[in-house]
Amino acid sequence: MRSLFIVLFLFFNLHLLAQEELDLSYYLPQDVKYNAEIPKPQDVLGYIPGEWHASHDQIVNYMRALAEASPRITLENRGRTFEGRPLILLKITSEGNHQNLEEIRRRHVALTEPGSEDLDLSEMPVVVNQGFSIHGNEASGANAALLAAYYLAAAEGPEIEELLQNTVILFDPVFNPDGLQRFASWVNTNKSANINPDPQDREYDETWPGGRTNHYWFDMNRDWLPVQLPESRARIETFHNWYPNVLTDHHEMGSNSTFFFQPGIPSRTHPLTPDLNQELTREIGTYHAAAFDDIGSLYYTEENYDDFYYGKGSTFPDIQGSVGILFEQGSSRGHAQETDHGVLTFPFTIRNQFTAALSTLEAAKEMRVRLLEYQRNFYQNARKEAEKGAYVFGNRKDASSAYHLAEILKRHKVELHELREPFTENGESFEPGSSYVVPKKQKQHRLLEAMFEQRTEFQDSLFYDISAWTFPLAFNLDFTDEARMSVAGQMIDSLTRPAVDLPAKSEYAYLMEWHPYEAPKALNEILNKGLRAQVAMQPFNVGNKKYDYGTILIPAQNQEINSEEIYDFLREVSKDAHVEISAADTGLTGGVNLGSNQFRALEPQKVALLVGEGITPYDAGEIWHLFDQRYDMKITKLDLKNFSRTDLSRYTDIILSNAWGNALGKDEADKLKEWVRRGGTLIGYKNAATWFDKNEFMELEFKKNEVEANNVTFEQRRDFRGAQGIGGAIFEAKQDLSHPVNFGYKDDKIALFRDTTLFVEADSTSYKNPIIYTENPLLSGYISEENLELLPGTVPFKHNSMGRGNIILFTDNTNFRAFWYGTNKLLMNAIFFGDEM
Repeated sequence: MRSLFIVLFLFFNLHLLAQEELDLSYYLPQDVKYNAEIPKPQDVLGYIPGEWHASHDQIVNYMRALAEASPRITLENRGRTFEGRPLILLKITSEGNHQNLEEIRRRHVALTEPGSEDLDLSEMPVVVNQGFSIHGNEASGANAALLAAYYLAAAEGPEIEELLQNTVILFDPVFNPDGLQRFASWVNTNKSANINPDPQDREYDETWPGGRTNHYWFDMNRDWLPVQLPESRARIETFHNWYPNVLTDHHEMGSNSTFFFQPGIPSRTHPLTPDLNQELTREIGTYHAAAFDDIGSLYYTEENYDDFYYGKGSTFPDIQGSVGILFEQGSSRGHAQETDHGVLTFPFTIRNQFTAALSTLEAAKEMRVRLLEYQRNFYQNARKEAEKGAYVFGNRKDASSAYHLAEILKRHKVELHELREPFTENGESFEPGSSYVVPKKQKQHRLLEAMFEQRTEFQDSLFYDISAWTFPLAFNLDFTDEARMSVAGQMIDSLTRPAVDLPAKSEYAYLMEWHPYEAPKALNEILNKGLRAQVAMQPFNVGNKKYDYGTILIPAQNQEINSEEIYDFLREVSKDAHVEISAADTGLTGGVNLGSNQFRALEPQKVALLVGEGITPYDAGEIWHLFDQRYDMKITKLDLKNFSRTDLSRYTDIILSNAWGNALGKDEADKLKEWVRRGGTLIGYKNAATWFDKNEFMELEFKKNEVEANNVTFEQRRDFRGAQGIGGAIFEAKQDLSHPVNFGYKDDKIALFRDTTLFVEADSTSYKNPIIYTENPLLSGYISEENLELLPGTVPFKHNSMGRGNIILFTDNTNFRAFWYGTNKLLMNAIFFGDEM
């Protein structure tokens, strides 16, 4: 039967490939009538979906046309992407429901609140959130959204009326506008009149970085929990405004695959996800299976993918009383491509996605009461199982980092309180103004447990994504889960930045501690203003106040602007960066004096980032985003294809993020060495270590995992190898706080995110190991026993001099997914203080 289907698939798609025009009947159910007053996709696009790849602006224009023509649809603009594209949402339901939509929403959200047992579920619509193409080059989803929206607006008859009366559909046609626009431009530009399915054609090989990611090259399907990007913030706000019962996430996978729907591999479901969630997921899957059987499309389930990391769109709902569904369609990656199953056409992939969208709605309608009941019971049980007490997190030296974690919690509708008074728990000290109290007994108890837990035991050793994401560790915060609610002060309704005292005027000098998260932003402004500034290599005291390593000194005299102008400027810097700057009236301080040679002069930094083919876009994008969005620092993106004719003398620092293959060869190495010898600082990440070692930038010794595959079958070989990787876990390292790479940290331990098996031996000279993994480094996440034996005593940081310049290596990602705030300063220290190392 399978062979017959493949033959039919090949015949049909070759025939479709030869057609000059598609017809909507290929996609749409033909047993219903369609309202002639509703514009068809081709009326706005100028072509049938599938003939070309619709751009984001075309999709938005069509959705606006539908909203104007149909009383079933209202359109909301929830903000804009980094590139200024609108983040639209369609609310689709019956005309009668639209007249009472806000009341329907309030009653639905009430299911998650105390007293929900009084609500009559039989009278309530189910809420379905359908989202498409969060990866921009997985375009069949967004193009299927054109057809799904048309069907919901134009189809007529008792079945569609019943569906819309009993369902509210939150319809997000393009999760990733910037990436989709980039991809549509590429494939349309490279489309031939005679469509060529040869996989080696340029159409199927996007230029770097591809359309998968957003503007800053982030994988936005990893940001549902951290919520650091504007696209994520819009959809998370929608989620919490409604708490949908089902959320679907339409993706694509390799061209030689068929179609996947959840559940994924059962052993890789997060333990906090209720069993009933997976049972409901499996039952919804029977509707998909029936729909795909009807059209003859192959599919599979309970393989490859999992429901572990709650930062993915298909898993995020599972910890909040909803059911998340992942769809993965084998991708044509253009208009048609040869595959193991014959020629895979873009229209075929669109039809499968459209079919899954309709089967989701059918399942939700039929399972409506049970889905509503599951949601109500989820939150009731969450409150019952929550222990008394509270979580408390903060950092008395860095209120900003604590505030940024509080921001994330507020986006997730987590109840937060101020800290009433100072207290100490398990050796951790917390102070009002820099700490927050989070009650355990609240609606989001399970979400909080998922965000704060430190898990080191797992049923399975393989993960589709990371195995740990403990937020207090990511933000380098003091944390306790054993506080009493008696420490809680006023509940925080609207989060505000911690207050910063503006500097008093000084005729002598100003001091800025390096602890606050935004201190690098402030220093960059100061240096670019042309002010002289110095960094303290030793602690000192002014009166009763202790200033740590890394404190920034700005003299009030002998500057290019007068003391009054300096004062006004530093007040603006203090307000803008939320950093406290203090006035000093004397240089006679405790410890080193302000005129000591232990204050080293700093220079403005001009930073470049290597990008292009061979560089990992995610890692490079995280660095670009950090400089551009967090610290307001200019960073030049140097494309490797132009490297041979690039003038490197313009830059003080060059960053090489993770790369693959032979991205840089001997010529690039020689050019970088000459630049370093003349005074440049080269900063490498992750597998730059092996390139540094091979090209004699550093002499490195690596520990190797020599585990042998004994008693491993052919079938088990991939799982065996996969279990020896580190997909993403958190480890503890010890810091030498006197070393410039660690300036700004108050404790001698730090949590590092690691997703590499590069184990670098420590130097025999202790002070050359300012960051070194502890004897028991595992804090959270999975690592094999063999790798865990190798990690203690190795180093994630290396520095050596070359001529007048510096080579700096980080084996771990200090900027992971824009939410690893706690280690961002390690990179900033390398930038500003590299010469002091």
